[in-house]
Amino acid sequence: MGTTRKIMMAGAAVLAFAAIIVTIRTANFAPGAVGDGASIKLATAPAVDIAGAANRLSQAVRFLTVSNQDVADNKPGEWTKFQQWLVTSYPAVHRTMQREVIAGGTLVYHWPGSDLSQQPIILMAHQDVVPVTPGTEKDWKYPPFSGAIAEQAVWGRGTVDDKGSLIALFEGLEGLAASGFTPRRSVYLVSSHDEEVLGNGAVAAAKLLADRKVRALFTLDEGSAIILDTPVINGPAILIGVAEKGYATLKVTANAKGGHSSMPPKETGVVNLARAILAINEAAFPIELKGPAADMIAILGGAAGGTTRMAVANQWLFGPVLREQVAASPSGAAAFHTTIAPTMLMGSPKENVLPQSANALINYRIAPWNRSADIMARAQDAVQDMPVELAWVGKPNEPSRVSSASSLGWNLIAAAARPHAPNAPVSPYLVVGGTDSRNFEGISDDVYRFMPMHLTIQGATMIHGTNEHMSLANLKRMIGFYATLVATSAG
Repeated sequence: MGTTRKIMMAGAAVLAFAAIIVTIRTANFAPGAVGDGASIKLATAPAVDIAGAANRLSQAVRFLTVSNQDVADNKPGEWTKFQQWLVTSYPAVHRTMQREVIAGGTLVYHWPGSDLSQQPIILMAHQDVVPVTPGTEKDWKYPPFSGAIAEQAVWGRGTVDDKGSLIALFEGLEGLAASGFTPRRSVYLVSSHDEEVLGNGAVAAAKLLADRKVRALFTLDEGSAIILDTPVINGPAILIGVAEKGYATLKVTANAKGGHSSMPPKETGVVNLARAILAINEAAFPIELKGPAADMIAILGGAAGGTTRMAVANQWLFGPVLREQVAASPSGAAAFHTTIAPTMLMGSPKENVLPQSANALINYRIAPWNRSADIMARAQDAVQDMPVELAWVGKPNEPSRVSSASSLGWNLIAAAARPHAPNAPVSPYLVVGGTDSRNFEGISDDVYRFMPMHLTIQGATMIHGTNEHMSLANLKRMIGFYATLVATSAG
């Protein structure tokens, strides 16, 4: 037998063996243990008055609780008026729940339970909204603070992020309180006034509850949804956020002598800054198939079946292909690595003056397996001996811990979500943005981020964007979900 033939036969044997391994692993593939809430018996929630709820959400949008980056541009009176409107609009809640206003505008409600041995639950939604980008008002189908009810939706800034959730919570709680429901497990509602500017409202609320020795079964905030065109399965999935990425901003400063632009030196501060930005940006963090996003891929791949299931079950062979696929879009890649985004540049105040100091801000969203120290070390290694200085803008927010996908809290949320997408898989999800709930890790067994809205990936772009709106169908889902969750968890 010739050498070539022997090599070909050996290669064929290796391929056959690999095929056997792939077949066995695919057939026996089982994603990690994830609860689906099937064991939870749901309580009956009060009927939803969707017309009334839509009208109240419309009114809520008209309060200009806009958090500007420069707080001097805010209108504190709008928060005061909005909070008084809540008192008037939800009388049963305010007869039943204890209300406190702390930290300049954050609301903390407490509905005492009858059984103090039961851990409470904490529900969250913030009051403030982001500004409308100047000049884009004309692009809105309806004025952004009109709260127009049209096309089976309520239109306006904050309808989804996050007054929609807040009003849905109040609607659900109002229905329960008015019906005579008495919770066995205490219920807290926390609504910060400054979430959109990474304010201290939620921090103060978490400290208040910690000082009172509160230890919650779970905290639930915004952050994810029922995505109708989820990648991998191209269909609906109930994605419950179990963690969120960290947040940090790095300032890169290049100092120089400055002077007149007619006599520039070979290297100016701006040139040195530009080189440093490029070096840091090119030292990208690798795509890694781990963490909550990898758990999601495993669950969705198992549900998809076919070659997708085969690829997910055999990452030892198809890992490079999977990494290439998840990296194909910015939204997909963001869940699998720490992202680097240069966002702001500052230099000379005049075009013919060389700046004595030029600087840039680089925003990082930190994956659960990285820390801010990793980022600083990587940036320092990238710039090496370049004449620049690196420093954090404020204190970085490290990534949250990863909450359980099989605990009682998870199963309660999954069970309450199930009626709104009966045949959809339930999966953990990594939230790539930031929420107030990160501050409640110290007083909660688990922290989750989920709203039962039906959204497409494209539809989610309206959040912080143009033509933000809450469909009446989604508003009804939200109210029913929160009422059912409270009635089931605390009943």
